Amino acid sequence: MNKTIISQEYLGNIIFSIRGQQVMLDSDLAVLYQIETKQLNRVVKRNLDRFPNRFMFQLTQEEWNDLRYQIGTSSVNYGGRRYLPIVFTEQGVAMLSAVIRSQVAIKVSIQIIEAFIEMRRIISYCGELLSKVTKVEYRQNEASRFEIRKDI
Repeated sequence: MNKTIISQEYLGNIIFSIRGQQVMLDSDLAVLYQIETKQLNRVVKRNLDRFPNRFMFQLTQEEWNDLRYQIGTSSVNYGGRRYLPIVFTEQGVAMLSAVIRSQVAIKVSIQIIEAFIEMRRIISYCGELLSKVTKVEYRQNEASRFEIRKDI
């Protein structure tokens, strides 16, 4: 991935909801930053004080199995990861651009943060829409109860 312009749709497909937070896998971020996953994790380990649990966390085996099933990752019996993945929240992604210190990391981090913001906007809009639908259903239920009583 030599270009640094990434579509919002692509980013939306690699942002996952885990433990009630929107996160990205270390391996996906490494691809975007044009470095190896082990290099990304090494930089993070050297700067652990910059990454509290609300910025990043390691998946449990169950979470990783569920996510692998969701995204269609191949079996661990045929190569691949040796360790459970680390995921980064929006704040963790912002911190990554500070510790990786490359122009690619800066540009990509900005695009990723914009994708997180867009996802929050969409989730908020869906919540508002659900609330409006619920109110309409409530009104319809109340009106139908009134009509039933009138017929009695």
